[in-house]
Amino acid sequence: MELLYGTTNEGKILAMKRTLKPLGITLKGLKDLEGEIPHVKETGNSPLENARQKARAYYQAFHIPVFSCDTGLYFENIPEEFQPGIYVRRPLGYEMSDEQMTEYYRGLAVRFGDLRAQYRNAICYYRSEQEVYESDSPKLSGEAFLLTAIPHPKSQPGFPLDRISIQISSGAYYYDLPQNAQDEVALDEGFQEFFRNCMVC
Repeated sequence: MELLYGTTNEGKILAMKRTLKPLGITLKGLKDLEGEIPHVKETGNSPLENARQKARAYYQAFHIPVFSCDTGLYFENIPEEFQPGIYVRRPLGYEMSDEQMTEYYRGLAVRFGDLRAQYRNAICYYRSEQEVYESDSPKLSGEAFLLTAIPHPKSQPGFPLDRISIQISSGAYYYDLPQNAQDEVALDEGFQEFFRNCMVC
């Protein structure tokens, strides 16, 4: 089974390929397609609304099964004006590069101390106009973690905040954890369960 993942982020595609491989699902991204990729304005008020907007637009453009994801980032105990929510890459109103994101969020950690944070994820899958599946279940979201002011020397394109993310239970940077770190496994299981449910519908 082959699906289109509605993203141009190669890091996200590689991570999702790994997640869905046990289900026999292969993925291609938007850059693998011929034709113009529509620009989707993400005007939703939640990760699920944005995921739905993207999946619908890509399905209508390419007429093949496609899913899109969206993420919100939420901090504990900081003023509301500093909550990125669905604007993880656009907290100041413009699209940030990976380097700009790392510096912006590192600056928040300098200002407020290590930030207890959580990603909340959502997914929308268009199999057809009549068959649409979506979820923002907590099973798709990661565990709470810390954003710190000191970047890890390693960086991976598409995942700029991983450089300043620390697992609370171990106190280690996520980059220093084994590949099958507990939070990754939990996220894999959440997305696998979503697609298993879709496949039996």
